[in-house]
Amino acid sequence: MTFYELSVITNTGFPYYNLKLKSAPSGVNLYLRFFDFSHSNSGPNITLDPVSLFELNAGLVSALYEFARSIDKKIEKLEFKPSKKGALNKTNYKGDVLITTQTEPYLLHKSVREKIKLIYNSVISPKIPLDSALEILQNEEDKILDILTDSEARNRIKKHKKEINQLANDFLTEMNSYGLHGICITCFDLSPITVFGKKYSLNDVEAILRKIGVIPQISPLEWIYRQSYISDEQIWVYVIKSGVGPTIHGLFEPYFYLLFADPQSYLGEFPGKLAAKFNQVLG
Repeated sequence: MTFYELSVITNTGFPYYNLKLKSAPSGVNLYLRFFDFSHSNSGPNITLDPVSLFELNAGLVSALYEFARSIDKKIEKLEFKPSKKGALNKTNYKGDVLITTQTEPYLLHKSVREKIKLIYNSVISPKIPLDSALEILQNEEDKILDILTDSEARNRIKKHKKEINQLANDFLTEMNSYGLHGICITCFDLSPITVFGKKYSLNDVEAILRKIGVIPQISPLEWIYRQSYISDEQIWVYVIKSGVGPTIHGLFEPYFYLLFADPQSYLGEFPGKLAAKFNQVLG
């Protein structure tokens, strides 16, 4: 599980909906991601006097630290980005909705944003204004869970479990002497779905991804490799973008294939070979 909690509020602080998927793990860093679906206000910025600004900052910091203590975490950095007012591609949303979610830090932010946008468009937007809206229904919450946990992507793999297992085991046998020790399939935001091989578990994969660093944009059927660590052991992680996957309400969600190998390994064009074979089954 890579999403731990999701909250829907208004920009005036009205707490509309909160979904706790799983308790946050201890001993690891988490991201609290913010997504703004509020109506674009083209008016001038409000300039506060120094005293009011200080009081606002004090309230913010106090609330954040209290929240962090409640989940046994500490805050070290809060990043503020330009508001991009007047941007040509800025969507002018009709309400005042803010959505936050606690996630693993290694998730691809653009993909997470697309998931949250899908939740907003399919479940939240029809309920605006939220301060007078009915509660989220069970079937709507089920839809939110399906989106966050990639149920369609997981079901497709389950449907082809036998073929994928056979391919993965054959590849691991073929490439073991070249340093390949594990294969993983993830969702389009890098949430791990399943792992093949005896050396690494799904928990190991999560630990590896937490130390992998930034993943750039990758074109379909191309790959990059990154250094990571597991139990102080250095490994290479090949990240392959499949180019195949489910389409959910118009959102294409391609799988990623991960290869875990020795640092001195050389896999050549093998990542492309694996992607082509997996794609024949999952495409």
